[in-house]
Amino acid sequence: MRYTDRLQQRIEKTGSRLCVGLDPRPGDGGASFARNFLKQVIEETSIWAAAFKPNMAYFEAMGIEGIILLEELLKEIPKEIPVILDAKRSDIGETQKYYAQGYFAGWNVDAVTLNPFLGYDSIEPFLDWEGKAIYLLAVTSNPGSADFQQQKLADGRSVFELVTALGERAKGEGRATDVGYVVGLTNSAVVLEKIPDAPLLVPGLGAQGGDLASLADSHRTAPDVINVSRGILYAADERGFGARARDWAEKIAAAYSK
Repeated sequence: MRYTDRLQQRIEKTGSRLCVGLDPRPGDGGASFARNFLKQVIEETSIWAAAFKPNMAYFEAMGIEGIILLEELLKEIPKEIPVILDAKRSDIGETQKYYAQGYFAGWNVDAVTLNPFLGYDSIEPFLDWEGKAIYLLAVTSNPGSADFQQQKLADGRSVFELVTALGERAKGEGRATDVGYVVGLTNSAVVLEKIPDAPLLVPGLGAQGGDLASLADSHRTAPDVINVSRGILYAADERGFGARARDWAEKIAAAYSK
């Protein structure tokens, strides 16, 4: 089964497009605390999660213990919930080959985020994995996305359209891996009409202040997921992780139903 179909099935089963970000803060007690903290997050939010997204940076910041922790947590996530590893890797093809092998074969994650700015040959090692996906950084949620990603080229296109052309090329070649894009909700209103109808990983809701209206109004058919990390893990309220996840899932669903 292709990744896109599996993700769509999960969204239909749960009625949720919520992607739960797993971002353990290294200063909050180290790997030992993070282990119990994240296991509780996974247990309480699984019912609402269309996907889970561990962010490599937070685990790497804890050293080898953080990597061991990530391996343990990947085994804790229910098999029916896709895992998107937020790694944003970018390197020459030979190096990327080993990243792909490590993530897809070693850790068996379902999808990986990649920085595509080294070109097509840098993503090719990820393109022949059945049932897997990559999300290419297209228009990210930070203000700096205007520095490069949204700059105009001489032919009128924006730089991010060069990124989506890589995904369209892979699709045209019939590659086994699905290709989606990272499109920040804070910038989505001005770019969505130029983004192919492929799976989107959408950060920027919650703490970053993104608005769901533009995404919900775009009438896309591919299975998009909306990431929330801080709004579930670190919200300053008395609710549990499950209650926070349910509230975000319902807000997202309500926006899409309008």
